[in-house]
Amino acid sequence: MAIPSVLPEPPAVLTPFETGWPVRLADTDRDQRLRLDGVARYLQDVGYDHLDVLEDGDIHRLWVIRRTVVDALKPLAFGEAATLRRWPSATSTRWCAMRVQICGSAGGLVETESFLIHFGTESGVPARMSDRFLAPMLACTTEHRLRWKAELTDPMPAAGEPGVECRRFPLRATDIDLLDHMNNAVYLTALEEVLADHTELKSGPHRVVVEYGKPVRSGEDVELVARCTDSSLDVWFAVGADCRAVARVTPR
Repeated sequence: MAIPSVLPEPPAVLTPFETGWPVRLADTDRDQRLRLDGVARYLQDVGYDHLDVLEDGDIHRLWVIRRTVVDALKPLAFGEAATLRRWPSATSTRWCAMRVQICGSAGGLVETESFLIHFGTESGVPARMSDRFLAPMLACTTEHRLRWKAELTDPMPAAGEPGVECRRFPLRATDIDLLDHMNNAVYLTALEEVLADHTELKSGPHRVVVEYGKPVRSGEDVELVARCTDSSLDVWFAVGADCRAVARVTPR
């Protein structure tokens, strides 16, 4: 399913799951703006809060993100009360697309959509969701044969090509999750490092797309390969010559 230019609103038949909390200091930058890695942690937290109120949520605790889309339309600021609304926009039996809308009490607005794959906690491979867990998603969506299609398919450029910048991104012990993967929020931390040199891209509304391929594991050496053009900033997450993930930032 291609990424829509405008992320879909919830259907009229559905009341999205809703929760919220204040934008806290640890998730904001020197301009008091909610950072991208903060947004990624919000998506994880609201997802697990949502599982607590779903039938069979307790047996659907392991998810891998294939893609995250973040439309940062107006930044949320430190101290602003954030309201998070979460609902499915499409599904299959083993994966789904999940929308999260983050609204700030002072007008901040971030729209997101993630492609999530359900993994069996014992098998460690993609697993079918239970009928009881699937039922509410099937009732409020029209796309029930969701397919994966990568959007960021440009090959990783070589160091030394015109306009290409490379930098190391050393991993910390706290960057690794229970699967021995670099947590998906850490990819957004790395992207913020590159965006610090391209502040014009985040000074107004912008879209961030991150597609995760093979995981980065503890002990691996990560290099960020970045290329900025007039229309986008692209960042490849490389381990040696192997591209593990790719991100793109474009103005909205």
